[in-house]
Order: sequence, then C-alpha cells, then structure tokens
Amino acid sequence: MSTYNSLNGHGEPRATPLYEKSNILNVSKPGRIASIVSGAMLTTSAISNIDKHPFRSLLRLVTGGYLLYRGISGNCPVSAAASGKRLGDGHARSVNIRKKLIVDKPRAEVYAFWRQVDNLPLFMKHVASVDSLDSYHSHWVVKGLAGIGKVEWDAEVIKEDPGSFIGWRSAPGSDIVTAGKVNFSDAIGGGTEIEVNITYRPPAGYVGKGLAWLLNGAFERIVEKDIMSFKHYIETGVITL
Repeated sequence: MSTYNSLNGHGEPRATPLYEKSNILNVSKPGRIASIVSGAMLTTSAISNIDKHPFRSLLRLVTGGYLLYRGISGNCPVSAAASGKRLGDGHARSVNIRKKLIVDKPRAEVYAFWRQVDNLPLFMKHVASVDSLDSYHSHWVVKGLAGIGKVEWDAEVIKEDPGSFIGWRSAPGSDIVTAGKVNFSDAIGGGTEIEVNITYRPPAGYVGKGLAWLLNGAFERIVEKDIMSFKHYIETGVITL
C-alpha cells in the first residue's frame, strides 16, 4: 500500500489530520436572527442619540455591536466561556455525502480515471476546475448555486492504495475544510463497486464570507447527482447535463 504523508518543517513525516479546527457555532438560527435584529436596533438608537446621551449611547453601541457579531458569526464568546470551550474548539455543521454504486468497468480502469483529478469536472458539474499541481497536490474551484459565487482551495492526497483506495483533504489554511475518500472493490458478478464519501465544512463566520450556499440542501443534492453521473460517464463516455 502506498501512503502519502505531509512533511513538517524538519522534513520528517507527520500524519495529516482529516479535519481542521474552526470557530464553534453555538447560537441557534432563531437566536442569531434575534441577535441581528436587536443589535441593529440598539446600534441605530445609539447613533441617533449620541449627542444627547453620549455615555448611554456608547454602551448601546458596544452591546449592539456584540449582538450583531453574535448573530452574523453564530458564535457567542460568553456561552463558549461558560461552557469551558475556547474559540476554535468544535466544528461547524458539515455537508456529508455518501454514495455507493456499481460501475460496469474493470476496477483498475475506474480507479485510474478517478485518480486523475483533472477528470473530475467532466462529471462533477459543481466543480468548475481541478488543476494538478503535482502527483499529490491540486487546486480546486467549486461553483455556487446557479453558478453564483465560487470557492477555491488547494487539496492534497493523504492516503492511497493503488486500485483500491484514495483519500484527500483540503490543505491547511483553506477557506473551507473539505475531505473525501473513495473505496474501489470488485463487484459480485463483474464490474467495480465504489463507495464515495465527501465532506464540505465552512468555518464559523461563513455567512460573512459568502459561503452559506455550501450548507444549502440543494448544493448537497447537486453533489450527489454529480457522483451518480460518474457511473454514466465512465460507462458510456457521454456527459450528462
């Protein structure tokens, strides 16, 4: 089995974690809406009365700013402190896609096609492009819903067993944390059974970064459809729309 590991600054191999830490989302959706409304009202009131009541307006401005931060980011430092968690602990909600299917092609051929990451945009319509940087590193660009917006990152293959398994993840420092793995095995009766697992997880504050569409159910369905398109494409060579 061939395994790829990143190297640390001293050139020594180290295990690369599948997920990176991100700021926690500890405020519910209704709580975020209430915080934004209250924060906006307090901020407006503070600005309107700054000349008449400067000290009171300053307090309102600070409180309003905190509530706006709480609502937009989904993170409440007070709640995090009370629960004993630090900023940076925990994970934002993820989109997790798992699909299992049988492809009427030999396992070596199916694996080789998927391993050549430049091929992925041929059947994954949500992926605008994947450019190979070397054997283990690539640059990804994913389109937003209806082609509006995009996000890009560098990815690295972290483990592979040629012909049987490949696992990858986004490089440290990316705007989103994404990871995936594909298992390839001989199907009973011929062909190849593949099991695909893909995860997308934006960091806390993703709304402000315009990444909210990553958690949209429609985006999840598009990715699932793209995976199913792989079977049709590799079996027929025809791109489905």
